[in-house]
Amino acid sequence: MKKLILSAMALSLAMPLTAQQKPDEPAPPPRWKQGMTPEQANSTLHPFAAKLTGVEIKDLQMSKLKMPPGFKAEVWAEVTNARSLAVGEAGTVFVSNRDANNVYAVTTKNGKREVKVILKGLNVPNGIVIIDGTLFVAERHRIIRYDNIESRLDNPPEPVLVVDGIDPTNGPGHFWKYLAAGPDKKLYFNIGSPQNIIMPSFIQASIMRVDPATKQMERVATGVRNSVGMAFHPVTKKLWFTEHARDWITDDLPHDELNVLSREGEDFGYPSCHQGDLPDPVYGKFGSCKQFTPPALKMGAHVAPLGMRFYTGSMFPAEYKNNMFIARHGSWNRTIKQGYDVMRVVLDAKGKVIKYEPFLSGFLVDEKADPPMWGRPVDVQVIADGSMLVSDDYNGIIYRISYSKPVVSAAVK
Repeated sequence: MKKLILSAMALSLAMPLTAQQKPDEPAPPPRWKQGMTPEQANSTLHPFAAKLTGVEIKDLQMSKLKMPPGFKAEVWAEVTNARSLAVGEAGTVFVSNRDANNVYAVTTKNGKREVKVILKGLNVPNGIVIIDGTLFVAERHRIIRYDNIESRLDNPPEPVLVVDGIDPTNGPGHFWKYLAAGPDKKLYFNIGSPQNIIMPSFIQASIMRVDPATKQMERVATGVRNSVGMAFHPVTKKLWFTEHARDWITDDLPHDELNVLSREGEDFGYPSCHQGDLPDPVYGKFGSCKQFTPPALKMGAHVAPLGMRFYTGSMFPAEYKNNMFIARHGSWNRTIKQGYDVMRVVLDAKGKVIKYEPFLSGFLVDEKADPPMWGRPVDVQVIADGSMLVSDDYNGIIYRISYSKPVVSAAVK
């Protein structure tokens, strides 16, 4: 398929105007209700808001967390609405948020961590990534860069624009971005569908790529409702990404997805087909599921998979090398809740999923309660010592997962 190339200027000129509500029209329903059937109009299901004031560490239910033998979870840092994670060459951990407007830096000196706000006043700075010492930040409408950021944490440079116009309708849904660095040192990011279920425009419901040097943008995948997690396999260099499926079909349908991009230009089905084999009740007439790329894994209905990483450290046992870890934020659009965990995905030599199992669980305490959980994983990040960080935007906490080989007592021997 011929590459679809857009310049930032052409994109900004092509942006449609936001529709204006007429004075005599009723206010539209909240964006998360869009796509409801008449029978679902009285549903009590609703999204869960984060605790933007944070939580006392003593109130965290850490004893409920479950992991394989030898693994341990501990509180590593407190960061308001902690979302995406990125690590600099000097070990600084950068943390974004979605519901506020800051980017944070977490540094460690003599075993003590310091959290400082380094960037303020941004517009939903959810996506962050480091390439060659430069911090890239994806706001809802643009991507900007801060060069040599680790040497200037106390006095960050002025931002340099990479690309603008990536929130074409300024709509209410799926406007936050996730950033990943490709082997080509280009930036990969999502432009989500502006609604739960709708026919998207050319660049919506897509994964895009931009070259920071030339500022040229390309569409590499389409039919992706919203991806808030992506990473490149350390060996094959293929792009893997999570995808949130639509709401308001049933409790058990459709499944959220784990996808892999095998060739540029692939169409993953949205809005016509979900989970590779489920035609949409409204948009299914516009395309057969057979013509789209199916998911590599059905992850469960409404589990909200977010950040993901391949494990490239040396602390975990050898069988974890190059395994995938995926944070599942947890369901709201489901009567019996599920998710709220970190899952482990194992691939075979051909890149097929052969294992999908819980790695970190225990945040979900009552699947029928409102809310049903005490924490919500968002992103994962391997750091220099081989341990793995997990962000939790619900509590404003970053956890550290470490491993020590279990000691077998003489009595057991």
